[in-house]
Amino acid sequence: MGIYKKYVTPYLSAFILGPIFMIVEVIGEVLLPKMMSLIINEGIKGGAGSGYIITHGIIMVLLALCMMGGGVLGAYFAVKASVNFAGDLRKDIFAKVQQFSFANIEKFSTGSLVTRLTNDITNLQNVISMALRMLLRAPGMLIGGLIMAIMMNARLAIILGVVIPILIVSLVIVIGKAFPRFNIMQTKIDSLNSRIQENITNTRVVKSFVRDEFEKETFNKANEDLKEKSLSAMKIVILTMPIMTLAMNITTMAVVWFGGRQIIVGDMPVGDLTAFTTYIVQILMSLMMVGMIMIQGSRALASSKRIKEVLMTEIDLNDNEAKCKDKEVENGAIEFRNVGFRYYKKNHNNVLKHISFKANPGEVVGIIGSTGSGKSSLVQLIPRLYDVDEGEVLVDGINVKDYSLEHLRNGVAMVLQKNVLFSGTIKENLRWGNKEATDEEIAEETGSKYKNLAEAIDRINELEAELAQYKDAGTADSSTIADLQAEIARLKVFEDNAQYYQDLKDKFDREVVYTDNAPDISNYKSWYESIDADNAAELYKQVIKDLEYSQKIKDWAEAYAKMDAASAAAILEEMTGDTNLVSQILQCMTSKQRAAVLAEMDPVYAAKITKITHP
Repeated sequence: MGIYKKYVTPYLSAFILGPIFMIVEVIGEVLLPKMMSLIINEGIKGGAGSGYIITHGIIMVLLALCMMGGGVLGAYFAVKASVNFAGDLRKDIFAKVQQFSFANIEKFSTGSLVTRLTNDITNLQNVISMALRMLLRAPGMLIGGLIMAIMMNARLAIILGVVIPILIVSLVIVIGKAFPRFNIMQTKIDSLNSRIQENITNTRVVKSFVRDEFEKETFNKANEDLKEKSLSAMKIVILTMPIMTLAMNITTMAVVWFGGRQIIVGDMPVGDLTAFTTYIVQILMSLMMVGMIMIQGSRALASSKRIKEVLMTEIDLNDNEAKCKDKEVENGAIEFRNVGFRYYKKNHNNVLKHISFKANPGEVVGIIGSTGSGKSSLVQLIPRLYDVDEGEVLVDGINVKDYSLEHLRNGVAMVLQKNVLFSGTIKENLRWGNKEATDEEIAEETGSKYKNLAEAIDRINELEAELAQYKDAGTADSSTIADLQAEIARLKVFEDNAQYYQDLKDKFDREVVYTDNAPDISNYKSWYESIDADNAAELYKQVIKDLEYSQKIKDWAEAYAKMDAASAAAILEEMTGDTNLVSQILQCMTSKQRAAVLAEMDPVYAAKITKITHP
């Protein structure tokens, strides 16, 4: 428990107050049956009168209110302590995983780490919450109930002396068998999570090779395995309730039988038998609570050991002994000196052997080799995603182990063999390298050749039409389709501010251009300055450009409409690089003129234009 102390200390007050408030509830539960017996024995049978009954009734109501307050506060502090404990623990484990080297991650597997961060911590949180509520409540009820039962009738309490040891032995046997089964069940959850993650991550590969049925079979096998192990564990657990219920019923019948005989001969008041029966239920219920805590605790213990494995894992790659922590990569000269590397330290066969070469700044160096020959591994040694086993890797003449990991990796740009997009927009993903990057810098870095939104949208429409054509014809492989989809996604970054721009333009048209008192066009600039001072000039220029462009399109449409349809179609087909312009020209024609021109075009090109015009 030493490693968990830091997660308890900040919330120590909640850990203490939770059980203390539950004691208040226990006191009420122990006293209420005694108060009831007094009302029956003295108030009803003894003739003490209604005043005695009302007084003790009020005391019972007050006790019940105190019990409720204690129960609510006890539960609140228990939840507060357990949730904060789990939250801090989850934060530290995630931070620890972020420090893991590739070798550390491969030791656990991604699915296992996900399970430990979620399911295992949740198990620990639930058992802590339960324990804080029941830690003093269950023993308190057990001890308090036993004391009151013995004080009322010691001879009748002998029954409990027989039942309680039997129950305790039964619970110990159940828990002893349940613990290893819970441990196995958690490992099966790891396997299932790994299967799910692999399938979703590699869904393109699965579909490309038509391996859907194989993946279903593999998943079903892992799922069935988990189901069997879960049932195996739960079969043991569910035995506890029937055992406890049977013990409770047998004990109650025995108490009623022997207590009834004592009442008949006058050795026991009726009220005491009623209270004694209640205490029997409380005692056995407290034992049931203890049993549930121990069962859940056995599952949590398995989870705790798995969490501890992560926390206690020694990170095999760090910069604690770095000699040049303040040094940054300047030129980027790379040198390998007799480098050897293997993934598993116990394996005597190196993936890389006696690698020596230099790559000077500005040089383009190609590394050629078959699949699995170690090309990726070699590159990953430069930013210390792995560490060499022999020799050394130098950047700017300094061993990579002497840099801080932050400075070293900031100085190395790397495109991994397999990349994924994080949740969020394309723009947010592009800003991973520089979170402060402007839209202009993003456009520049992505190598955009589009000067404005219209050009980007035009290209998007072309790509979408091409993609639809491929899908309909079934002539492209999954790789081609994936590339088209990726390009469309990349270009859609230009549409991020399209709605904002359109809203401003509509407002401008509504409030300025099309009003009765519209100002001269030379005065429009002042209006733009009033609504968006920083971008007024550019916005103004764009609107004027759009107005002029729209008029040109109308003029072109009018000219083409006067031609015969075949001639117009031939001219428009030559504009293959600007399908958006063709679409706009056709939209300015009447439906009859547009239909005639489209009928004379190449069917594929006409379909593309139609899709852009009517998406």
